[in-house]
Amino acid sequence: MVIRPRAVVIGAGALLAMTAVAVLTLGTGDFPIAPADVVKTLAGQGNAAQTFIINELRLPRVVTAILVGMALAAGGAVFQSITRNPLGSPDILGITSGAGAAALAVVILGGSSTALSLAAITGGIGTALLIQLIGGRRGLQGYRFILIGVGMTAILNGIMGWLLTKGVQMENARALLWLAGSFDGRGWEEALPLLGVLIVTIPILAVVCGPGLRMLEMGDDVAAGLGVPVKRLRNGALLVASLVVACAAAAAGPVNFVALIAPNIARRVTRAPGPNLLPSMAIGALLTVAADWLAMHSGYPLPVGVVTGGLGGAYLVWLLISERKAGRI
Repeated sequence: MVIRPRAVVIGAGALLAMTAVAVLTLGTGDFPIAPADVVKTLAGQGNAAQTFIINELRLPRVVTAILVGMALAAGGAVFQSITRNPLGSPDILGITSGAGAAALAVVILGGSSTALSLAAITGGIGTALLIQLIGGRRGLQGYRFILIGVGMTAILNGIMGWLLTKGVQMENARALLWLAGSFDGRGWEEALPLLGVLIVTIPILAVVCGPGLRMLEMGDDVAAGLGVPVKRLRNGALLVASLVVACAAAAAGPVNFVALIAPNIARRVTRAPGPNLLPSMAIGALLTVAADWLAMHSGYPLPVGVVTGGLGGAYLVWLLISERKAGRI
């Protein structure tokens, strides 16, 4: 694993900024707490009221936001490396829609929160397997991957629309709230399983898959000539990244565009090849925590997915224009 000083500095800076925003968010609410008191409370020196409000009510939500941002950014970084395309994110390629369609079916049927989470994970992984199957013997390469994913997204969005017509009003309201992506009411039961998934999968993506993915960006023929098992690496990395993204969706719903924006920003600021996994994760955590703070200060409480969707849509338009000017699309 190659250590690049610029990437380390940028990742550390993003983590520091994320920590500052997280402290600000922990102090925000009907019972405001000064940042200094938030830090004291986290260090175990707060009074009883501050300890209860921060540790029991607000901290699980902030930790969930951080972990979801890291997971989405990690998945997006791997997808963009596999496709060799800045538009190759789970949002566009159907993984998020697969998780959403499966979870929506559970909501419409009146399933529990546990069943919803399991359905989201199963839907994301199932979509990844189906994309691999459609790819056939020629495998998933560049725009072929993207075209298959865009087609899957369209089909799955149609299925979700159909499911919404079959639900009753209360079920549809619950479904729409989940589909918007939100950290409201999230507790340790959402954060801790996602943390466990990241602890297992990130070393696999960074250490096992990372070197091969960097060589894969030079082209399949070059990578194969350097001894990289191209198809096995691509399929394995796709499944692991899909699992990470599906688990993030299970924890908070489909928080859109973080998986697209964070790896793009990381690649541009680090100027380094490969997935840029760790800087992407730091930037992804910063984006989700900042978006959650903005959602709470919008004048009307919004799901965080609405904020990330607005920011991501604007970024996507800018990205398309810049890619067109560069002659890449």
